[in-house]
Formats: sequence, C-alpha cells, structure tokens
Amino acid sequence: MEEKMTMDDLSEELETSYKEAEEAGAEQAEEMDPVWATLKGYLEEKTELTVKIGGIVNSGVIAYVEGIRGFIPASRLALEHVEDLNEWLNKKIKVRVITADPEKKRLVLSAREILRDEARAEANRKRQEAMEQLKIGDVMEGTVESLKDYGAFIRLENGLSGLVHVSQISDKRVEVPAKVLKEGETVKVKLIAIKDGKLSLSMKALLEKSSEEHHNDRDYKLPKSENISTNLGSLLAKLDL
Repeated sequence: MEEKMTMDDLSEELETSYKEAEEAGAEQAEEMDPVWATLKGYLEEKTELTVKIGGIVNSGVIAYVEGIRGFIPASRLALEHVEDLNEWLNKKIKVRVITADPEKKRLVLSAREILRDEARAEANRKRQEAMEQLKIGDVMEGTVESLKDYGAFIRLENGLSGLVHVSQISDKRVEVPAKVLKEGETVKVKLIAIKDGKLSLSMKALLEKSSEEHHNDRDYKLPKSENISTNLGSLLAKLDL
C-alpha cells in the first residue's frame, strides 16, 4: 500500500532540498573561485596581512590582497583621526580582512584592530614592569583621577592607578570623599596592599606617621636648668685650679 505524503512532509522535503542546493552552490562557488575562498579564510582566521597602499579614493585607500582590490576606510587606517590620506600612499601596513563578499566582489580591510591589540599589549607590558618595581610601604605622589562614594582613584607618577578607600583618606571620619578631595589635586599616598593586580593606597597612614613623629618630639624632655647648674658645679669642683 502506497504511503501518502502530507503537506508537512512535502514542506520538510522541499526545505531539505533547498538547503542541500545552497550548500552545494556555496561549495561549487568556492571551488570555482579559490581566491575568494582564501580571502574568506583570512576573515575567519583573523589573519594579519601586510599590504601596500596603492591608491587614494573617497574616504579611504586601496590595497590589493591575492590580486583582489581591497578598500581600507580612513577611519580604519589608524587609531587617531587621519587628516591627509596622501601621506599613506605607498606605505606598507598590517591589516585584517573584515569583509569578504564574493557575490558583490567586495573586500574591506582594516588596520585599526591590529593597532589596538598592539597598543593594549604595550600598555600591559609597561604596567607589568611598573608593578614589579613596587613594594609595600612605598610613598608616592599622585593625582586624584576620580571620586566615588567609596573612595578616590589616584593616578600615580609611574602611570598606575590605585584606590584610596574612604576609610584611608584621613585620620578623621570622612563621609564623602568629594568633601575633602577634588579631581586633579596632587596628593601623597602610601602603598599598603597589592591584591589581584589592584593597588590599595592610604593617605591616613602618612598622617599617622607624621603624628607619631610629632608625638615623639614632644615627649623628649630637656634636663632642668638646676640640674645643669649642679652638674656644672660638680665638674668644676673636681678640677684642680
């Protein structure tokens, strides 16, 4: 007995056929145009490519990859704003493929992502070097970078940032940091802890040290004047004049 096909079965079969046709078409297209297959591979792998800028166009420049004309928007040439595109002519730069559309024959390249990664890596390297030179108890100058309810972030002279918790701002109770500090103000702080790459700073510790030194000076007692006189008299009495 022949089994009847329902509308759902027919719909499912057609959808499967379309999908197979699309996949076959894509595979065939890549087989027919291996250059675009290579470019799509560069896109997926985020491959770094060195290209030479060979032309200037409206709002960007032109460079060729695998013989295909690629467009680099001016906004993706550098991290900062590009004023004069003519200065980039014939320069060699590192780029990544960000668009590879074989149907529209559209290839778009960008240098910005690579430059951003390099800048981030360099910043991390400098931070690591600065961190390795720190030790608990260091006293440094810094600038108040921002104020929060829980404390103040200080940009230190070595480029690192640390937090002075509200409880470490003064030896007196501070309700709101903004009442005793202002952004851009230069302060002196002491490094009291390093945890998970974060710096804990204190202004209070320096105030306590200063107070302690002042207290020690105040506790020092000079001998009484009569004792000085007596000691001097005793010394003179022993001399054979």
